Amino acid sequence: MNTPVSRTGAGHRPEEPAVRIGALVPLSPPGWVEAGRHLLAGLELAVGEVNEAGGMDGRPIELVVRDTAADPRKAAAAVDELAGLGVVAVAGEYHSVVARAAAARADALGLPFLCSSAVLDGLTEEPTDRVARLAPAQSHGWRLYADFLLGAGHRRIAVATQPSVYWASGIRILRDHLSARGGTVTELDAVALDPAALCDELVAAGATALLLLVGFPEPAVSIVKSVRHDERLAGVLIGAPAGQPEFADWAAALGGDGAAVPFLRYLPERLGPLGARVETALRERLAGAPSFVAFEGYDTVVVLADLLRSHGPDRARLAESWPQAEVEGTRGRIRFSRTPGTGVWQWVWPPVQVVDRDPAGPERFRVLHSG
Repeated sequence: MNTPVSRTGAGHRPEEPAVRIGALVPLSPPGWVEAGRHLLAGLELAVGEVNEAGGMDGRPIELVVRDTAADPRKAAAAVDELAGLGVVAVAGEYHSVVARAAAARADALGLPFLCSSAVLDGLTEEPTDRVARLAPAQSHGWRLYADFLLGAGHRRIAVATQPSVYWASGIRILRDHLSARGGTVTELDAVALDPAALCDELVAAGATALLLLVGFPEPAVSIVKSVRHDERLAGVLIGAPAGQPEFADWAAALGGDGAAVPFLRYLPERLGPLGARVETALRERLAGAPSFVAFEGYDTVVVLADLLRSHGPDRARLAESWPQAEVEGTRGRIRFSRTPGTGVWQWVWPPVQVVDRDPAGPERFRVLHSG
């Protein structure tokens, strides 16, 4: 395990026992560190605001942070450790496969887990009352992305992919949705094919769109550069439904080549008063524009704080309270219900957009489709 990290917001009074919440965040490679940084910024901002407002009946919230490094085994071990430290709930995580391991362990220990950002539909093997999720299920967002492709005239889709439960699930969702509407999906193995060979296969397939179901920075960066500079593929759309272009690292690595790559993000077209205020605070904390992941982190604490006020810091009562949650988040009113295929309590649904970076100014985003 990494060196323990414990964060307590402003307003902490040492004489009063803190209400501890565990936070799972990818803060070191091979985890997506920038996503982890944004998730943690949202979590910490909300904890600080709750504590400044008096905490939980005068008791501060203490955020006990553990780095998962995108490793399911580290995540499971962290849940064990956090349970032993007396946390009332576990929150966070960005990587779907890691969140699935954390959810399984939390469920086995009777520990409530509110997943902030992972989208894999089957977050648990069996239905459970202990796990809830803020991010939309992968099938919901990726079907909307497939609708965007169809609306833009793309029927022949290629996917560059690597072995992963998450990528395999995405391919299955896309193929099922597109094939029922006259589309096709061709898989290109990004492990067996180098970027030049992948371009050759893309030409042979006659696809009009290539979706990146691969890791960042590599092989995603090399594939984008190869496709962008291959004259045979000048008309091919590059897409990244998993959201890689959301973060500044993408723009820094690819510059103009990284523009016009549509991806999914979970924000409304316009933020309400709470969202706008939080955006300003997150921008200052991050020294840059906050991603949707930062808002997911903030909303996670908003939900847990509301339930803790209503039901107290008891694990069993908290795990029973998901269906009673109804609270205003940064991106809309948050309620949980049962959704077929997920097995957990699910916010149905956060706002979903298909967005890209504007070629005329890659620091700006264009909303291409929403649902």
